[in-house]
Amino acid sequence: MGSKKQTKLYNLIFPIWLLWLFPLTWIVIFPANFLIDLTVVVVTLKVLKVNQIKEIAKKVIFKVWIFGFISDFIGTLAMFSVNFVDMAIENKSPLGEWWYKYLTNAVTYNPFENIYAVLWVSVCILIAGCFIYLFNYKVSFRKVDLNEAIKRKLALSLAVFTAPYLFYLPTSLFF
Repeated sequence: MGSKKQTKLYNLIFPIWLLWLFPLTWIVIFPANFLIDLTVVVVTLKVLKVNQIKEIAKKVIFKVWIFGFISDFIGTLAMFSVNFVDMAIENKSPLGEWWYKYLTNAVTYNPFENIYAVLWVSVCILIAGCFIYLFNYKVSFRKVDLNEAIKRKLALSLAVFTAPYLFYLPTSLFF
């Protein structure tokens, strides 16, 4: 018999960082993200001693919230790409076995298994954080009457405090 490449779908069962894709979780995720984003905006504006916090928050919160989800989705795609690479590599090859053991399996179930998985997840969080910063600085705050330094600090605050750190949460805790 010829050696067929077997696709390992069991590692795609339910990574915790894909939870937000399922409608049932939206009941919790949407309001929670909204409150977190609003809190970060308000607290950052207070720390930066900006006047008219309520008016500014009202102007930006919807865009901040939407772009946060878009950024998280981009980070999720980066996380999920480890599985696509795994499917493209010959499983029986040394590279395929290494990739599965140190990246695909570890990223999907427990990123703290090895340094490669921690780095992969960290880069995915960084990617999402960069998009949070860019979207907010370039789009969400574009029409807000704040100086550029305040806009950059506010965007950076959102990127740091709302990045998807739950990507680190091992799904193995739930199985």
